[in-house]
Amino acid sequence: MIVLGVAMLAAAVVVVKGRLFPPSPDEEPREDVAEYISMMVGVLYALVLGLALVSVWGTSSSASSHVQAEASALHETYLVAEALPEQERGQVRTLSAQYAHQVVTVEWPRMTDGQDLGPEGWSLLNQLRAASRLPATATVTQQLAAQELLSQLGTLDEARRGREADAQSSLSPVLWLGLILGGVLTVAFMFIFGIRRSFTHIIMVMGLAGLITFLVLLIRELDAPFGDVLGTDATAFTRYFQT
Repeated sequence: MIVLGVAMLAAAVVVVKGRLFPPSPDEEPREDVAEYISMMVGVLYALVLGLALVSVWGTSSSASSHVQAEASALHETYLVAEALPEQERGQVRTLSAQYAHQVVTVEWPRMTDGQDLGPEGWSLLNQLRAASRLPATATVTQQLAAQELLSQLGTLDEARRGREADAQSSLSPVLWLGLILGGVLTVAFMFIFGIRRSFTHIIMVMGLAGLITFLVLLIRELDAPFGDVLGTDATAFTRYFQT
């Protein structure tokens, strides 16, 4: 509303100025002003595009890093369990496989839709922590393995929280509005203040419109860090666990 109000105010000022101070018949049109405004619109829109690209690219990279760290920590948990007593070893490995299955088959579709992960995965993580508690009769080697297991579970917990935050993050609606309106204005100014040679004009407008459309679609795909096209997949988990 503020932006629309400022635009309407500027239009009103132009209309009032034209009526109160009409241009003289011998005054030449100021094409340089139109070119300057067109250039400024293009520069400002480039800044908006850059800001949006940096934002979604950072989220996409963060999602990939969190998934890799979480899957690696879960795999290390499975391997370290080899040094635990037989009962605890079986529990940790069973729970690790269940956790991977939960992430791939249940949580991934939720993340694709931008939803939270649900309580099941957190419950499995708490069960893993409980399974790493050893009896007093455990050997020194087993106690060291349990400490390493808790360290890996801490890394897993942190990566999981980051993955959940990445799944729920999205580009601001205000920024999306700027992308759409800025693209329309930029292309429209090419029509309004286009050069006279029609063929060259058409080629330039087609190229600019195509480039803007490509960048907006690219931002849309990167804005879904766990989407189907450019999003991070569950390969990091399926590489270590059969789900």
